[in-house]
Amino acid sequence: MIKAKKSLGQNFLTDQKVIDKIIDIVSIENKSILEIGPGTGNLTSNILKKNPKKMIVIEKDLQLAELLNKNLGTKIKIINEDVLKIDENKLEDGRLTVFGNLPYNISTEILCKWILNIKNENFWFDCLILMFQKEVADRIVSEFNTKNYGRLSILANWKLDIKKICDVKPLSFNPRPKIDSSILFFKPKLDFFPLKNSKNLEELTRIFFMHRRKMLKKPYNQLFNGNIDVANKLKINLDLRPQNLNFETYYKLTKEYENLRS
Repeated sequence: MIKAKKSLGQNFLTDQKVIDKIIDIVSIENKSILEIGPGTGNLTSNILKKNPKKMIVIEKDLQLAELLNKNLGTKIKIINEDVLKIDENKLEDGRLTVFGNLPYNISTEILCKWILNIKNENFWFDCLILMFQKEVADRIVSEFNTKNYGRLSILANWKLDIKKICDVKPLSFNPRPKIDSSILFFKPKLDFFPLKNSKNLEELTRIFFMHRRKMLKKPYNQLFNGNIDVANKLKINLDLRPQNLNFETYYKLTKEYENLRS
């Protein structure tokens, strides 16, 4: 009997209706599939029924990796590693269709790593179908001028179109988490704001949202050395708060920040 490990944020998806909904979001047949955190293989085995060309799974838990190898080893490639330590750009020559019931304790870290590692237009995936705890999903899909809007929203919406599929109740998992979950669908944007280095967007948003309830003036001055030319150029009122600026304004600010540093 496999027991979920709290330390790895494990909650195994067992609800067949939810599994069916997930695998019907996109066409799987003849695609190269990557699944993150397959656990006991409930979603994995259902994906295999849709005849993918290839299936790779990343499972950190050795006991679960051995179980998957025993049950599905001839049909899938199992990588028994920490997903945060893997270079996803080297997993496959072509683009992958990615599924993941992400461990709640590192879900935002995984998503941010993937976004920051996208090489310009060279997306290593054609779409992401990911499960998050609902409060994290709400932050990812939030718009400016809302309480959930922040760094995660700005980073995620930079190169990706995002759609919420549905919420999932705790009884769909074993063991049952104490909170609701949400399934999100991510698709690469054909056209996105060009920046030299994604790390600059990460740094700028970190500084702006460090004190999200305070006015923009202090973080702006920290980044632009008190020079208000950029604020004037972008018509930014520095008496506003970080959540009052839309996505595009943060991307334009990052561009100006890069110009200042070059």
